[in-house]
Parts: sequence; C-alpha cells; structure tokens
Amino acid sequence: MYLKKIILLVAITVSFTNTFAQEKTAEELAKMSQNPLANMMSFPFQNNTTFGNGPNSDRTSNVLNFQPVLPFFNGHLITRTIIPLVSSPDYSSESGSNTGFGDINFSAFYSPTSKNGLTWGIGPTLVIPTFTDFSSHKFSMGASFLILKMNKKFVYGFLLSNSWSVAGSEDYSDVNSFMGQYFINMNFPKGWYISSAPIITANWKAPKGQQWTVPFGGGAGKIVRIGKLPVNIQAQAFYNAVRPDNYGGFSTRFQIQIMLPK
Repeated sequence: MYLKKIILLVAITVSFTNTFAQEKTAEELAKMSQNPLANMMSFPFQNNTTFGNGPNSDRTSNVLNFQPVLPFFNGHLITRTIIPLVSSPDYSSESGSNTGFGDINFSAFYSPTSKNGLTWGIGPTLVIPTFTDFSSHKFSMGASFLILKMNKKFVYGFLLSNSWSVAGSEDYSDVNSFMGQYFINMNFPKGWYISSAPIITANWKAPKGQQWTVPFGGGAGKIVRIGKLPVNIQAQAFYNAVRPDNYGGFSTRFQIQIMLPK
C-alpha cells in the first residue's frame, strides 16, 4: 500500500514536468545516474536483500529504500532523502517477519561548479526517527562529504558520513554511526555499464568486533526508456566480508531509478 502511494506520487510529478523532454544520449544519462551530485531530479527505488541472517544463518531480511533526489539553485544544492521500508525476520518464531518504516535520512550537499571533471559536495545530515520497531527513537545530526571524478569512460569517487544522536527517548541507546561508500563505474555504448558501489557501515556504540559491516562486490546496469522517460536499471551482489554476529554473509541490490534530466 505504501509503495503504491509512492509510485503514484512519482507519476504525478512526472506528468507535471517537462524536465526530461530534452533528449540526452544513453551514455550521458548513464553518467548522470552515477553522479550523486548531478543537476537532475530523480526517484530511485532501491531494494536490498540480505541472506543468511540469524543464529542458524537461514533467515532473509529486506530493505526497500525510496530515495528522491532534488536539485536547487542550478544544481549547487542537492538534497537526498532516504525513506526505508524494512522487513526483518521474526526470531521468536521459525518463520515470518515484521515490517515497518525505518528512520528517515535527509542530506543536503553544497556543490560548487565542477572543474576538470572533479566534483565535490559537503553538507549536513539529519536522521528523523519514525518511532517504529525499526527506529532508533533518536534524532541525529551529522555531516557528509562526497567527491567524484568523471572522464570519458569512468565515474568514480567516495562518500563519507557520520551522525550522532542529539535528542530522543532516554530509554534507547545513543547513536554514533558511520557510513562510507566508494563507487567505480565503467561505461559502455548504448547506456550499459558495470559498477561497484558497496556501502560500508559502522556502529561505534556496538561492542568491539560487532561494529563494522564491510561488503565487496558489484554488478551491471543499463539506461532504458519508457516512452521518452529515461530509467536506470541496475543489479549488484555483495559478499559481507566483515559483519556483526547473526548478520547475513550475502546481499543483493536491485534498483530502478526514474530520471528527469534537464
């Protein structure tokens, strides 16, 4: 039900905008989809599935992220919002799962004009609790930094972010969390590309040996068109080489990104 409402909202936005009317090549669109600071409105739906969770390594969890990206001031301010819908195993029974929204993560990047293919951005991060079973029940703030390089064939760079809890229920643990992502994309004709973009996380409040999740892997993607509307489709798979106890060893990511380039 929630997903249908989100898709309807995106469809309404698309119907009232002409920003994708100006034609771009598939190769140009592929590079724009790989640039988190591109001056482009987009609506990614990213589904992440982790296999082998739990004490018996036999349970599956899933997170569907809706991640709207909105540029302002001719692309010098880029906002990114992550709204996660989480499905986690119910370990009190042999099967079944619980589903609900996780905390909402909002970031805003100031990005000056790109020079010689080098682009960077910096700005605040705000985590808004949803007060569900999947929430930290804490308001958190922090900072994010992103830098990338783009040339004829490659788009590569990294993103770093850390947030700390600043308010919320004293019945729940404080938050001090890190997120890092490196991304390497190699582009081919007709909008095809291969990519590696694992997300590395750390919970600094967790016990020693349980803080880090470090995946390795990658996949491929392609720009397709639905009518005139460009859509980026990609799939990646990762091995979680470092992970907390009871966290799965293998993850997949499937993403559909609706693009509205100017």
